[in-house]
Amino acid sequence: MFTPLAADFFHAPTLELSRNLLGQILVHELPEGLVAGRIVETEAYMGAEDRAAHSFGNRRTKRTEIMFGKPGLVYTYQMHTHTLINVVSGPEDTPRAILIRAVEPVEGIDLMAELRGKHMPIKQWTSGPGKLTKALGITMDYYGHHFTEKPLYIAQGDPVHAVAVGPRVGIGNSLEAVHYPYRFWEQDNPFVSKFR
Repeated sequence: MFTPLAADFFHAPTLELSRNLLGQILVHELPEGLVAGRIVETEAYMGAEDRAAHSFGNRRTKRTEIMFGKPGLVYTYQMHTHTLINVVSGPEDTPRAILIRAVEPVEGIDLMAELRGKHMPIKQWTSGPGKLTKALGITMDYYGHHFTEKPLYIAQGDPVHAVAVGPRVGIGNSLEAVHYPYRFWEQDNPFVSKFR
């Protein structure tokens, strides 16, 4: 049903890749079944020169080490109790990444309902970076995995025609980086986390 994208897809410049990820399908093949969501919102983090990036100033720690790797690697980290998932981008040793902020459920709806709670409206299952990892059963274990390899991968989807661009969310302590237009989303998609 779904086939992982080729590694070449991930070799685009970071801002271009952030746009190109919109419409692609994030797929997780779990023992209980397959779950998948169409990517509808991303945020780019531009590494050494971006105060909002974990790797600002080429900060190299155990957590950020994977950001210095090849494009298409999975960078997971935890914020509060949530796992967040990113696509490593840019040339090796240039620590950039793209946060997947929201997906639209396309496959495995019943399993997602179990993972997120059947009492919750479907629009709330995946409309945020911590929400989508819960709905897709994605854990910290995927740190360093590559998005071209099963069981967690990105597959070909349909292009997004109306793309909105704006500042990133939740980075208030990042000085001038607060205003960078590095957030991309499918205009008018109800699964986007925030519409401005």
